Amino acid sequence: MKLPQMALLAQAFDRRRLTDIPAEIKKQLAGLGLENKIKNGDTIAITGGSRGIADIDVITKTLVEELKLLGAQPFIFPAMGSHGGATDRGQAKVLEGLGITEAAMGCPIRSSMEVAYLGDASDGYPIYVDKYAGAADHIVVVNRVKAHTKFEGPIESGLMKMMAIGMGKHRGAEYYHSAAVKLTFQRIVENVGLEVIRRCPVLFGLGIVENAYHQTCLVKALLPRDILEGEKKLLAISKERMARLPFDQIDVLVIDEIGKDVSGTGMDTNVTGRNRDILGDFTAGPFVKRIFVRDLTDGTEGSAIGIGFADFTTTRLVAKMDRHKTYVNCLTAISPEKGAIPMYFDTDREALEACLNTIGDISGEEVRLVHIKNTQALENILISRAYESEIIQKPELKLLDEWKEIRLNQDGNLVSPFTD
Repeated sequence: MKLPQMALLAQAFDRRRLTDIPAEIKKQLAGLGLENKIKNGDTIAITGGSRGIADIDVITKTLVEELKLLGAQPFIFPAMGSHGGATDRGQAKVLEGLGITEAAMGCPIRSSMEVAYLGDASDGYPIYVDKYAGAADHIVVVNRVKAHTKFEGPIESGLMKMMAIGMGKHRGAEYYHSAAVKLTFQRIVENVGLEVIRRCPVLFGLGIVENAYHQTCLVKALLPRDILEGEKKLLAISKERMARLPFDQIDVLVIDEIGKDVSGTGMDTNVTGRNRDILGDFTAGPFVKRIFVRDLTDGTEGSAIGIGFADFTTTRLVAKMDRHKTYVNCLTAISPEKGAIPMYFDTDREALEACLNTIGDISGEEVRLVHIKNTQALENILISRAYESEIIQKPELKLLDEWKEIRLNQDGNLVSPFTD
């Protein structure tokens, strides 16, 4: 089949962002009355997540510095469930990759996979928390608030989930994912989060919202009693600001890279519209016939969770795949389908041909093809000429160049405009 002509397209999203993040954090903390809650020498455990959150190093360092000014002794602990291979060293290494080190933050990092058992919730399931956090005088919960890739509700991915899945380490994450099959993920996240607030010395939560350009646009400090309702409001804002693909019908979606630093499922199902999970399918669009994933991000360090959403991939991606990390992530999330390896080829040309030959009787000129870097970077995307008439009707879309033939190098691989 003849390959379609392509052009680079720009999408316009809400560009509002914070220009002085430390100043905004200080402003948020000033309204919490922390000087009346913290005694000199108090230890404060600050969560360190595994996601590629914008400015997370600046945000975490600012919190450390502000808490030190109040006489506290803050430390950071990995709060990331089973990530980092579910080892204490692996999770500390994940934080290093985010710029969160003892030298950079000016405080200790205490990493352990051991948990403290806090008793059972009213539904009968156990409550676990990181052993270092459980022994601290106070806990500060920090996380980005965004749409989840596994379930949909008023509370999804954010502070409540961090207290349940992240702070519960591998043991808690594994148990809660399993319990969610019967009780629903929404119920587990809310109930466990509320139990952690009730049983642990949570000082405050700091919710982070990003715009469509992966920039920090809002931070909100919430006292424990306000976290549940406050996070609901932040989630609504996050969904308004998130980036999406501008088309409902896509024949072929080419993704340069997937990884844990992009999304918890490697590729964000809220962007691709493809979600297969034991808990159900909560995505509404777009409808994509074939997904071709070309590679893994460097930041995912071999974890290929999410590759099971693809129809085709490359030999080079499979060679980079760390099966142990991938399997631990998938099994903990009771999502083995997300680690399944699809058909793979030595060259992009072969994978593209496989996509085009399995979408039905559609000519090259009619193929609706979209090519993106990853599901987090959607400001500029490559699209096929079949979308030309649709673009005219959408003022927020702008072509950046002329229609051109798809470029393949001498090895038969795509020449991507998104390569740094």
